[in-house]
Amino acid sequence: MCDWRVDPAAGENRVTVVIPCRNESGSLPGVLAAMPDGYRALVVDNGSADGTADVARECGAEVVYEPEPGYGSAVHAGVLAARTPIVCVLDGDGSLDPGELPELVRLVRAGADLAVGRRRPAPHAGWPVHARLGNTLIARRLRRRYGLDVHDIGAVRVCRRERLLALGVTDRRSGYPLEVLVRAAQAGLRVEERDVTYRPRTAGSSKVSGSVAGSVRAVRDFWKVLT
Repeated sequence: MCDWRVDPAAGENRVTVVIPCRNESGSLPGVLAAMPDGYRALVVDNGSADGTADVARECGAEVVYEPEPGYGSAVHAGVLAARTPIVCVLDGDGSLDPGELPELVRLVRAGADLAVGRRRPAPHAGWPVHARLGNTLIARRLRRRYGLDVHDIGAVRVCRRERLLALGVTDRRSGYPLEVLVRAAQAGLRVEERDVTYRPRTAGSSKVSGSVAGSVRAVRDFWKVLT
């Protein structure tokens, strides 16, 4: 049973949470039930075959469809469809707690251009060594080449919608979150990072870190962005 509400009087204080999904019907109810007050969930169905869109609607979320496969395609479609000044991006697999979003939103409202989460794995988080190593290497290159004080390129970030669109991110695959950081650095934006808890996904398997092949594809996308 899903139960979350958005206060219609919240106005400019409302926040849209873009949740890119492909076959996440098992996890979505828990994710949506944990949405903070005043946060509007927008689920982007990116070719699901398990009723993800129906589950999202039953839980009260808005649903948009993005037929072009790819994480970046889904996120971009969600940001375009959002109608609030601030947007968050959160995975729909239950590995990240929506309850931690308000701290990142607070950073943006206090003056940060982009707030990102640094995943801190909980016990049994299911973050394989190969995926964690690739993430560490990419983050290190970001610090050295672009001077960004970040240690993760995970899928939780908060930004003002118009500022995010103005970055002109073109990657429509796994490289999208990395390109956001690179373009933010090139534009001289203020990027702040905070710890977020990384938990075991609540259903299904990861499309990226769930296999060595998936991680290799993601790292390949990342290096394309950096070169």
